[in-house]
Amino acid sequence: MDYIELKCEITPYNEAIAQILIAELGELGYDSFTENEDSIDAYITEDLFDIEQVKEINLDYLSGINFTLNYSHKTIVSQDWNALWESNFQPVIISDQVVIRASFHTDTPKVPYDIVIDPKMSFGTGHHSTTSLMVQSILDSDIKDKRVLDMGCGTSLLAILASMRGAKTVDAIDIDEWPYKNSLENIKNNHADNVSVFLGDARLLEGKEYDIVLANINRNILLNDMKTYVACLPQNGELIMSGFYTEDLKYIQEEAEKNSLSYIDHKVDTNWVAVRFVKK
Repeated sequence: MDYIELKCEITPYNEAIAQILIAELGELGYDSFTENEDSIDAYITEDLFDIEQVKEINLDYLSGINFTLNYSHKTIVSQDWNALWESNFQPVIISDQVVIRASFHTDTPKVPYDIVIDPKMSFGTGHHSTTSLMVQSILDSDIKDKRVLDMGCGTSLLAILASMRGAKTVDAIDIDEWPYKNSLENIKNNHADNVSVFLGDARLLEGKEYDIVLANINRNILLNDMKTYVACLPQNGELIMSGFYTEDLKYIQEEAEKNSLSYIDHKVDTNWVAVRFVKK
């Protein structure tokens, strides 16, 4: 299947606006992004593309920030996709401990966790603030010998890192077939043999138990499914979430308190948040 490259020009360019626009486009089905000096490029399969939906994105609530948005798009035939990623995907270094790179990157720093991700159409290369924040939160947590869930796994980057950090077992779940297939490839390439991948949603969690649940999705899904995540946790189990803005943290905390969770800490990057809770 062919893809659509949607170019979103932001004038003047603003990193925070770019990240918010990426999240809004993600809700429409765009699942791969690259950032340029004055724009972002977003990618979606041709059958899902609807320019009118894009034009209906409303950022008027960003009061006090003057900017304009201009959209253009073109078709990328499927066989050109990997070549496009090779030209755009640069290695990511997080906290001097994690390098996230593609298989064609060879000149990267030596760090404790060297993760090879060939993302294709899957979201989760570490370039987005939420992924980076989740990686930092995993580094802060005691993962060794724990049973871990990576919910909404994308490329399974977080699942792979949890495996490298000594997790006993890791389950990775995504609702879309592209991330599911890509996860299988990335897990094999990183020799993360204790990671299992499943295609589905939160209904797959019935009867499961994990010591740590990772969920990098979006605010609405997190609020809706939080009780299901908590049901999988034993006492003192951790829930680590991202995919929402600083102004949404209060709603996430309110829902967490309703579900017997206690706040541990949170991290912020360009208005995005990752937060850790523990089950009472």
